[in-house]
Amino acid sequence: MVVVGLIGAGIGMSLSPALHEREASLLGIDYEYRLFDLEELDRPASDVGALVREARADGLRGLNVTHPCKQLVVPELDGLSPEAEALGAVNTVVFQDGGPVGHNTDASGFREAFERRLPGARTQRVVLLGAGGAGAAVGQAILSLGARRLTILDVERERADALAESLGAAAADMDDLPALLAEADGLIHATPTGMAAHPGTAVPADLLDPRLWVAEVVYMPIETQLLEDARERGCRTLDGAAMVALQAAGSLELFTGARPDRDRMLDHVDELIAQAA
Repeated sequence: MVVVGLIGAGIGMSLSPALHEREASLLGIDYEYRLFDLEELDRPASDVGALVREARADGLRGLNVTHPCKQLVVPELDGLSPEAEALGAVNTVVFQDGGPVGHNTDASGFREAFERRLPGARTQRVVLLGAGGAGAAVGQAILSLGARRLTILDVERERADALAESLGAAAADMDDLPALLAEADGLIHATPTGMAAHPGTAVPADLLDPRLWVAEVVYMPIETQLLEDARERGCRTLDGAAMVALQAAGSLELFTGARPDRDRMLDHVDELIAQAA
């Protein structure tokens, strides 16, 4: 039996258990996926290190890590993959003989999701809203897809500056968002706003010109206010579903050594969303 889990806040609606367990079953693997919801456990995000150690002691194979712990978990680990080290963010922890090792499958998940579901989208000028762990991953991903100018904004300007410096991008103040979107090809949203616990949108609808594409990292719920506004304004959109399915495929492969069928997992995430609707 392979047992893994997810640490995060407000994760009761997560699609990860269903995605992992079904694909593992089809691969012939006896597999269980548990949720460690900080809110349900009444534990602060700063307890992520203790939760990692407890999970290892309980015999888990590894963990996924989501908001708000992707950066907090880094100093609690014994090693990092090159990508996780470069990003300073971890979404997958694998328990190895030498200790817990952090990986990041968010960047590859977003990159493949973008290629599959926004084919041909221009990436000359891209605005990234959010400089946390998810923002770091999708920022690296969009640069790898050929973005010429990536501008990063965050309510904490220091975080935007730090991520921009690490990625070789630009940073700006939140007040600059209207002017930046007026010249941009696309917008990536990577803040918690829009999650079930943080409803609303970080982007006024009147800033969403139809020529923009809009990519959303939030996937709980799938249909955020930002995506609804973007579709009503005529923008091409990418919801968080494909990214979550493809990052899950990467994590499952790290946990088990088996190669998941990514097309099958994309079909499954679409089924899950249709069922929820």
